[in-house]
Amino acid sequence: MIYPPEVKLSPEVPIWARQELRKLGPLSRREVVLAALVLCALAMWVFGGDVVDATTAALVVVAGLVVTGTVVWDDLLANKPAWNTLIWFGTLVTMASGLAQVGVVKWLAGLLSGQLAHLPMVPALLALVAAFFVLHYLFASLTAHTTALLPTMLAVAAAIPGMNVTAAALALSMTLGIMGIITPYATGPGPIYAGSGYVPAKDFWRLGTIFGAISLIVFLAVGVPWLLWVE
Repeated sequence: MIYPPEVKLSPEVPIWARQELRKLGPLSRREVVLAALVLCALAMWVFGGDVVDATTAALVVVAGLVVTGTVVWDDLLANKPAWNTLIWFGTLVTMASGLAQVGVVKWLAGLLSGQLAHLPMVPALLALVAAFFVLHYLFASLTAHTTALLPTMLAVAAAIPGMNVTAAALALSMTLGIMGIITPYATGPGPIYAGSGYVPAKDFWRLGTIFGAISLIVFLAVGVPWLLWVE
């Protein structure tokens, strides 16, 4: 109801897809090389973490695509969504790290601690979880958010009188599973989805806010009380 699809029935698509597959014929050399390089990338990411950095592995595979002629340089230059993703992460991940380095995260934690210390345990936990969720607008990826903010938030929770620290830790960690939709850069795949162009930028932000708010409200109303009960 909030964002209905423009196309609701497409019975002709499977027929068209089968016809196009027949036109393509058997696998070409470029497709076989691509498949092999993708498998190499997966192997390096899964098994080579102690030997090669994940970013280095990706760059090696991209270089392999160009060297083998599977992808030409003009194709790379013309891939606007990929460059869009690179710019998003090149700036926003750096900004998120900078916020922690210059003390902004520590300052926010101190501010929250002072405001929440006098509240009863349940309202304080709800406010802490809501703040942790909303502050994700400052971070480009869940990893950066967790690394910079989760330890600080746990310290704030431990300083609140009567706080169930185990329930607080679980509640904060669980929100990581629902905050990845709020912005185009909220999680790793986000810029790729946003850069594909299927959803206009303003709709991406608007829908992220709507569904992020719904998820947060349900979690605060159902998830947090359940955690406090089982703990």
